[in-house]
Amino acid sequence: MGTGAGARQSEGVEKAAGTAARERRRRRLGVRMPGRTRARRALAWTALALTVLLVLPVAAAASALRLAYTGDPQPEARTRGRDAIWLGHAWVDGRRDAGDLRALKRRMAGTGIRDLYVHTGPLAHDGSLPADRHPRAGWLLRAVEREMPGVRVQAWLGDRLVYGKDQRGGLRLADRGTRDAVVAGARQVLAAGFDGVHFDLEPLRSGDGDYLRLLERLRRSVHARGGVLSVAAHQIDPLPGLHQVGEATAGEGKWWSQGYFGQVAGRVDQIALMSYDTWLPVESLYGGYVARQTRLALQAAPDDVDVLMGLPFFHTDSMGHHAGAETVAAAVRGVRLGLGRQEPGCGRFGVALYVDFAATAKDWTAYRRGWCAPDGS
Repeated sequence: MGTGAGARQSEGVEKAAGTAARERRRRRLGVRMPGRTRARRALAWTALALTVLLVLPVAAAASALRLAYTGDPQPEARTRGRDAIWLGHAWVDGRRDAGDLRALKRRMAGTGIRDLYVHTGPLAHDGSLPADRHPRAGWLLRAVEREMPGVRVQAWLGDRLVYGKDQRGGLRLADRGTRDAVVAGARQVLAAGFDGVHFDLEPLRSGDGDYLRLLERLRRSVHARGGVLSVAAHQIDPLPGLHQVGEATAGEGKWWSQGYFGQVAGRVDQIALMSYDTWLPVESLYGGYVARQTRLALQAAPDDVDVLMGLPFFHTDSMGHHAGAETVAAAVRGVRLGLGRQEPGCGRFGVALYVDFAATAKDWTAYRRGWCAPDGS
């Protein structure tokens, strides 16, 4: 009995000594107590979860865009003679002259450009169009008719939109009087001799019913005078519901839902999707994005509406626009790939060049070679 008790006592001393030694070793090696270990494991799992939720979808999206940029465009995916170009305000305020028009005519020769969107506004914040904002419009209209028969000149009108009750410095579509003034401005430019009216109102929230009501009135008024109604459109959600993110965080949206794009397209004769300022950093991602936007636009627009995809004829570098990525060559290839996969035989399709005063010879060459004569003819 005594020997057994002594053995147990000795065993207890050894266990205590062993425990103390292990604790000293933990401290020396920086090993934490179980509670702290669990906390660190929780943080590690949280970091992993965030990686899965944020990084992996981005990586998957990038892979999808690169894949969309692969392959060979269909031979028939080329100009249908329904292209357009946005022209700056200098064409109607006296800074451009006959020599400039002859140079533009040479640039356009042999291309598919049919429509000129000439900046004739901007609209005042109450929706009206002051007559003194386009003093040389008459000269331009007569000169284009003489020098470029068959080319249509549309008055490009627009303004910044505001939504909040306390917001200032913009046009508010919710005001009926403002919408009345916009319609009156459209009648004004048609009476001056323009072939149509092109509206660019931004930033325009997806689902804005006031805009749809305005377009319905404009369509009746413009068509009654034999004119063309066209609009510049936001990009379509790359992922369903993405437009809601911008509206929730910034109070304004960058994208429209595909359904809303279709509703807008159904109320106009032409819709030009502004497929630039995408934030994408490399050509393959940008080109794949344009291919995807082309397919989404064609899926949504009615068959009797011209769908135009915007080409970036400008080179400013910013967070939203990387000039080295958003090239005309990448955009044209993306357009051709998207058109070929969706509706290669679609006749009511074109591209719109933004904008004349920032374009370079390289931009024009890329447009000609890639879209007007992709087979080298």
